[in-house]
Amino acid sequence: MGQYLPEKINVKGESFRIYLTQEEIQQRIKQIGKQLSTKFQDKRPIFIGVLNGSYIFLADLMRYVNIPCEVDFMKLSSYGDEKVSSGQVHDLKQIDADIQDRHVIIVEDIVDTGLSMKYLVEKLKQHQPASLTVVTLLHKAESTQHDVQIDFTAFKIPNLFVLGYGLDFAQEGRNLGQIYIQTAGEDS
Repeated sequence: MGQYLPEKINVKGESFRIYLTQEEIQQRIKQIGKQLSTKFQDKRPIFIGVLNGSYIFLADLMRYVNIPCEVDFMKLSSYGDEKVSSGQVHDLKQIDADIQDRHVIIVEDIVDTGLSMKYLVEKLKQHQPASLTVVTLLHKAESTQHDVQIDFTAFKIPNLFVLGYGLDFAQEGRNLGQIYIQTAGEDS
């Protein structure tokens, strides 16, 4: 049984096509894993994945990090089942770890408007970590409205809706092994 890698897919009446292949994604994640291993050598960082979207990215990233580290998770919501942010961030799950004086690496699936990331960084800074590093799989730079520092971006993408590789549309499509982009206006 292999990964779910269709050429095109329909989710909730919307059409999507491959945007980033499994190979492209893995190659870039491997590079970021090496960079993080070098940057945090002898520091024992804690990776904090932002659920639900980042779980696949974080799992693959951890396979390329070759230093001692820990993992924890937070869950935020600003989208619900919609394709655009509600403009409000809600905490759904807090981290369990004490991050004071720790090197924290936030792992996110996508930075769009920057609202959730700004909220998350401000919240975690209150716990006085030794450092905060932001890693995102995808960044919609032209959509970003909030001032957020992203230290590692795997891919900058256009302002189009994407799914797969952990990203969803109303909770569907997370299990796709590649990243798909909406084909609005294209021939399906």
